[in-house]
Amino acid sequence: MGVLEGKVVLVTGGANGIGKECALLAAKEGAKVVVNDLGGAVAGGDEGSAGPAEQVAQQIRAAGGEAASNSDSVTSRDGVKRMIEQAMDSFKGLHAIISPAGILRDTMFHKMTDQDWDLVIDVHLQGSYNICHAAINHFREQNEGSFVLFTSTSGLIGNIGQANYAAAKMGIVGLSRIIAMEGLSKNVRSNVIAPFAWSRMIATIPVKDEASAARVDRMKNMMRADQVAQLAVSLAAPVTKDVSGQIFVARGNEIFLMSQPRPIRGIGKVEGWTPETIATHAMAALKPSFVELGATTSVFGWDPI
Repeated sequence: MGVLEGKVVLVTGGANGIGKECALLAAKEGAKVVVNDLGGAVAGGDEGSAGPAEQVAQQIRAAGGEAASNSDSVTSRDGVKRMIEQAMDSFKGLHAIISPAGILRDTMFHKMTDQDWDLVIDVHLQGSYNICHAAINHFREQNEGSFVLFTSTSGLIGNIGQANYAAAKMGIVGLSRIIAMEGLSKNVRSNVIAPFAWSRMIATIPVKDEASAARVDRMKNMMRADQVAQLAVSLAAPVTKDVSGQIFVARGNEIFLMSQPRPIRGIGKVEGWTPETIATHAMAALKPSFVELGATTSVFGWDPI
């Protein structure tokens, strides 16, 4: 028996990349799967197609599994409700949601348009809110449910040209944390994964120098979507019923538990502070503990296992 035997799982962005691998693995592990994908371009903004999600659902059924397809957008609250209803109508239940659906609109912040900002926030942050909010009461009532959401090291650490993406992805971290805290008494779990994996989104990253070319090449050849799916499916399953509110990184065959903001150093002054003494005293004392402005590659600087 697989770790998801008898469970129903909804996977958003399930037609390609990480989402597709999550849908296939969830089915292999015994789940009945609703494969959702708008079928649109990685940059968003188009009408999409029902075909890609159905192709993955057909692949699951051909392997002996049970699957249905859905082409609604995570940005549509009515569409998200339809996903939940489809799971209930088709398979009489819903126990976990794995939601890697996303788009990119990379550009330097000073060149970013309002549309670049709005589209990325809408799909990633609003989309995560929509999918979680539509399912939360069902999960609470059945005293079981797991959300597996997706963040990014672009938010956790930083990458130039991704202010919109980073802001959305850090918002998802906060959303997941509160869902986990509020869901504790009802066995509702929420965790986030920052994935390193080749995908359509990664393929859109501009390659402007040898360093970025090497980074993309490593992701294409050494960090695969199916490796990320192993962690996502495990977090969706009852085998990790005691894991909630955590931030993970999946990188090749490596899994990292990431820190969450906690005080690292403090300083006080009995007579109080002025702007000048803060600059000359407090900042000088705290500076050795500052986090440098390095990008993701400055933190994960070694080849993955």
